[in-house]
Order: sequence, then C-alpha cells, then structure tokens
Amino acid sequence: MSEQENLQSVRQVYQGFVHGDLAAILKPLAEDVDWQIIGRFEKVPWPAVWRGRRDLEKYFTILAEAPEVELFQPDEFFADGETVVVLGHERMIARATGRIIEASWAQVWTFRDARVISYREYADSAAWEAAFA
Repeated sequence: MSEQENLQSVRQVYQGFVHGDLAAILKPLAEDVDWQIIGRFEKVPWPAVWRGRRDLEKYFTILAEAPEVELFQPDEFFADGETVVVLGHERMIARATGRIIEASWAQVWTFRDARVISYREYADSAAWEAAFA
C-alpha cells in the first residue's frame, strides 16, 4: 500500500470517528491490531492497551459515552513508508464532571498489508485527568 493510501485510510478513520460510524473506524484495522493510549491516566475510563477489533468495539463504546466531542481536529499528517503520524488537537467535555478538555495529541499509525497493525496515541494526560477528577 502506498503512503497516500495509508494517509487516506487514516483520514477515513477520523471521518468515521466524527460521524460515529464504528464500521468505518474498524474497516482498515487488522484483526489483531495493537491499540494503546500512552500517558499517566487514573480517572479517564478508556486509556489502556487494547488488542484486536473486538476489544476496540468496547473502547469506542466507552469513548462515545465518556466525553462529548466539541472539536476533533487533525492538523498535520506525515507519512513515511508504513507509518503515518498525525498531530492534532481536541476540545471535549467530560460528561461525568462537565469540565472542558482542550488538548493536543500525536497519533502514530503503523500499517502492514494495507491494514493498521499498531496505533499509539500520545495525549495530554494531565488535561484529561483534570477534567475527569
């Protein structure tokens, strides 16, 4: 798969996320995808190591319920071979507390045979923890 095709797959996942389309989110993911949110989280309910598409169905269910998305904005895309890195920012409301989260993030997508095999998100864990505390 070309770098441009990998970029297009990631963009389609983001569109699926914004529209709440779980099928579109899961479509490019390998059955055994390794999905991790990196950072120190204690109060936020979804950061963990998730393995496989079935686990990710649970992850996206929690993610759909815990914050209210006001803005999810990928800003910059970088592709190099089988890796796509995206820098972005978001504004969300923690439903449990009503507090606003404004945070930047970096996401690293790794592809093999046209499927996402690994995802790493590096988020502002302090901003998220403050909103859920």
